[in-house]
Amino acid sequence: MEVCYQLPVLPLDRPVPKHVLSRRGAISFSSSSSLFGAPDPRQLSQRRGAISYDSSDQTALYIRMLDVRVRSQVGFEPERRSSHPYLCIDFRTLHTRLSCGSLSADSGTEKRVHRLLSFQRYLHSSRLLRGIPQQIPLHILDEDYSGQARCMLEKVGNWNFDIFLFDKLTNGNSLISLTLHLLNQYGLVDLFQLDMVRLWRFLVLVQEDYHNDNPYHNSVHAADVTQAMYCYLQEPMLSKSLTSYDILLGLLAAATHDLDHPGVNQPFLIKTDHYLARLYRNTSVLENHHWKSAVGLLRETGLFSHLPAEDSLNMERDLGSLILATDISQQNDYLSRFRTHLDQDSLCLSNGSHRHFVLQMALKCADICNPCRPWELSKQWSEKVTEEFFQQGDIERKHKLEVSPLCDRETNTICNIQIGFMTYVAEPLFGEWARFSDTRLSQTMLGHMGLNKASWGGLQQEQTAVSEEAELSTADPDAGESRSKEIPQGSRES
Repeated sequence: MEVCYQLPVLPLDRPVPKHVLSRRGAISFSSSSSLFGAPDPRQLSQRRGAISYDSSDQTALYIRMLDVRVRSQVGFEPERRSSHPYLCIDFRTLHTRLSCGSLSADSGTEKRVHRLLSFQRYLHSSRLLRGIPQQIPLHILDEDYSGQARCMLEKVGNWNFDIFLFDKLTNGNSLISLTLHLLNQYGLVDLFQLDMVRLWRFLVLVQEDYHNDNPYHNSVHAADVTQAMYCYLQEPMLSKSLTSYDILLGLLAAATHDLDHPGVNQPFLIKTDHYLARLYRNTSVLENHHWKSAVGLLRETGLFSHLPAEDSLNMERDLGSLILATDISQQNDYLSRFRTHLDQDSLCLSNGSHRHFVLQMALKCADICNPCRPWELSKQWSEKVTEEFFQQGDIERKHKLEVSPLCDRETNTICNIQIGFMTYVAEPLFGEWARFSDTRLSQTMLGHMGLNKASWGGLQQEQTAVSEEAELSTADPDAGESRSKEIPQGSRES
């Protein structure tokens, strides 16, 4: 067997023992091995570089060898931003290349498929037809990384779950790995007799249709919402009442709730006269598109094609009802209904429509739960969503459009945006959720949100003090000049 030796390496914390260096070949060690100091997984996942290994180098080891015959059949690409330096293989190109001849021979079929593709996959498909090779990698992980990812999945119900670390350990496949794990954990694959090939293809296409160049609305956000949804499904009020159908619906809705999000909001689509705004008549434009995109993938992959047609249509309709509930412009309507139910104690979870309404509220909470995460995670999400707002504002300013609220980086700061969002959106919603489900998780979320709000308030005060000091120095330059002259005078005297 021929072996490819152009391999990435893993820096180690301690020198490799001489008896190891005397061995021939490539040797792999677990990161948890006490021999190498048991590096922290967070630090391990951030390492980069390619250090060659020989008997004189005691700081690195190869971690994988690959048969060259495999490499000749599949596509490789250089390391992408925010990915790990491991070998990249797109398994779907094995099938795509075999069918290239049939694609060119049957142009009618190709045109029909195009109507089901998202913006991104249409672009990739058109590149393939123009002869440009596709580069959509699904990565092969070293056993060490996949082992750490599996360990994280054992604690997937923990509210402190670090989705950023998990995404690194799965090499950008967090949504696929997490959703598939949860579906298997609930036994939904066997219960609904889902075909594993179709399910895998569906999840791959879902993850692929998220725009990972969006700072916030990308596949990592979808994975984070799915993990939060799982936490809510585990709450006593829901776990003892929801059916398997409800759970399947909730997980699929969480995974697809922002599918094919363009990275701009609804007002932007409306004022630019985007075709989606016209198609959905300026009402829940993005949410309708997410729903229809998800339905398109369900039908394209035939995930529920084995079910009776009526059941499949009901699943698509109920999926849409959950995704449409995430429209932030409808927040007050849903919150008012939820508050009325709680005031009147009229929620009966043995009623199917009431269970569905609770699922809608759970998905709404999961969608905007970032302020309720621990500060280390919440801060990262806040920075990402604010940057996406500001990028939209930059586009609007460039094209001489009115800059949308919260999208002007010259007049807004991340601190005031986050404090306002917590005060007027997050706190009312999670306050009512805590009334419905008064558990340790609910109190933990409210506690984190209070601490995070205080932290943003402290940062805002620091920024205000710095800006005021800068304004004073700008308004009175003579004072600053006189102070600068006094320093050398004093030094000369000394």
